[in-house]
Amino acid sequence: MNVLRSPFLLVTTTAVGIGAVLVGLNVYGEAATPSASEVAVRVDQVGYVRGETKQAYVMGPTKALAGARFKVVDAKDKVVTAGRLGAVTGHWNAKFPSVRTVDLSALDKPGTYRVVLSGTASGRSPAFRIADASELMTPLVRDNVLFLQAQRDGADVVSGGGLTHGPSHLADQDATVYADPHYDEAGEELLDEHLTPTGVKTDVSGGWFDAGDFLKFTGTTSYSTAELLLAERDLPAMPALSAEADHGLEWLDKMWDGDSGTLYAQVGIGAGNENVRTDHDVWRLPEADDRLDVSPGDPDYTIKYRPVFRANAPGEPITPSPAGRVAAVFALAAQRTADSDPDQSREWLEKAAAVYEQADTDPDPDQPLVTAFPSGFYPEDSWQDDLEFAGAELALAARELGDDRESGWTAEAARWSRAYLDSDVKGTLNVADVSALAHVDLAAALDGARSNGVGAEDLYKDLRRQLEDGVERAGHDPFGAGAVYDDFDAVPHTFGLVATARLYAKATGDTRFAAFAGRQRGWALGANPWGTSFVIGAGEVYPHCPEHQLANLRGSLDGKGAILRGAVVNGPNAAGKLTDLNGFPTMKKCTAGPPSGAWTDFDGKGSRYVDDVGAWQTVEPSLDFTTTALLAFALTAQEEGAWPSL
Repeated sequence: MNVLRSPFLLVTTTAVGIGAVLVGLNVYGEAATPSASEVAVRVDQVGYVRGETKQAYVMGPTKALAGARFKVVDAKDKVVTAGRLGAVTGHWNAKFPSVRTVDLSALDKPGTYRVVLSGTASGRSPAFRIADASELMTPLVRDNVLFLQAQRDGADVVSGGGLTHGPSHLADQDATVYADPHYDEAGEELLDEHLTPTGVKTDVSGGWFDAGDFLKFTGTTSYSTAELLLAERDLPAMPALSAEADHGLEWLDKMWDGDSGTLYAQVGIGAGNENVRTDHDVWRLPEADDRLDVSPGDPDYTIKYRPVFRANAPGEPITPSPAGRVAAVFALAAQRTADSDPDQSREWLEKAAAVYEQADTDPDPDQPLVTAFPSGFYPEDSWQDDLEFAGAELALAARELGDDRESGWTAEAARWSRAYLDSDVKGTLNVADVSALAHVDLAAALDGARSNGVGAEDLYKDLRRQLEDGVERAGHDPFGAGAVYDDFDAVPHTFGLVATARLYAKATGDTRFAAFAGRQRGWALGANPWGTSFVIGAGEVYPHCPEHQLANLRGSLDGKGAILRGAVVNGPNAAGKLTDLNGFPTMKKCTAGPPSGAWTDFDGKGSRYVDDVGAWQTVEPSLDFTTTALLAFALTAQEEGAWPSL
């Protein structure tokens, strides 16, 4: 799926930096990466959970690795275990033709360690820990929450802890609703000379910025809020997480106008023309927009007074994917307060039911689903999974409240599940496919029964299909990656597989995918060809120059000071998508990371990774990336039944 979330394509510069490498100590820590060494050791830099299968990788020339040995040393450089490298897992690229494993499974004593090579190869890994799951995962979830706080828009911003900014886009409190914009076939140019106001104004202030830009989408916010509520439901007593779930709920409540039957889809515009300047035309801090001195007709008017676009005309059917997702979120909110505040719970349930009932259940297959404007920002093919998700959560909320609509919603969810299972657009957990979340809760709603030809085993079979697809891909990759390197969203797809494996094990008791989930988590946190964690702040090596305006203009540019901690980036992408990197006159040069060309030695299989502020294709963080990782981390920690307070 090509998710063009924040292209910033109107002003670009070509990045240059061939063959640059870093040697020795730098902002990345003791085991500096990239490195000029011919051999590289890749580990999960956050660490391995006690009792799980643990695997590291060594990449280098075939001869160099043939007689290599390894030892594991602790924080005092004392050898705790040693052995020979494992079997060759495959070829990566010309410089690193051989990849071999290091089995660390016997290492189970809590502590901090490194892998050190000897014999025919030399090399030293970044540090990693061995610890209980909750001890390793808690800091990651805490950091993910810091990113969400940094993404807050409106007056209710959070200071302290992570990167902060001032109140922003206060004009959203009285925003103008516009008719649907029209775009060229590529979705890059607005064809309307000017936007057409509908005469309606609404309060859409608050919410979260979607990514490195300042746009806000109902589709991504509902997806992320659902993941926060699911994490909170399974792991109670997490105040910071609960506060962010509240923040997402409050904004989604504004995006649903129950009086007119209108669901608003988007705030701001990312692709315009010479008469309509957009969010992607200017590199600035979010609070700068409120200081613009503009009048109607000025090209920059839509930057300060941001347009609102609808998912449906008032009272008309709503595009099913956002309708289903928003209804699911409102139903999860109803479950959340069923015991503590039944009256509020029923209010959420009625809102969920209203959105769900208005969903378009027969969308035109020849037209793109209205997920964003232009639709190419968030293309989506499946929608039955969203309605299954909504029906399942409505049924569970009704059960909590003793509402007699439970059986009807369960049956409808099963019907949509059957439609999804019979479709040819089945995927895995990510912003465009919520079937994994839907299946687990529908199985709970069915409670052992069958409805519309669907029972729990059918749902679990599809969860296995999702995981087995990842296992098959991993079997052909030297680093055991279950995601696709040369397409958008490799990292969030990876965390989606981790979350799905944990959800499946929790629902069924079947732990056959536990080792696979651990390897996928490890891949995303450093055990990959580039030797970098794709979560900012996690491990010794992580993205230092994300394509994110707040991080670039107010964060650390030299490896010192505040970073956008907890943000999750896209990771590797197709090399052909990285021919040009973005540039703006106001974009600051980031020297905290290596030159963009320094990573070239590790590129392979048609993929590339660049840690450069202009590389939105690889290092732009986003809301849905981060909450998918958060859910994966939370579910991993929850397995032990222990969760230190956030």
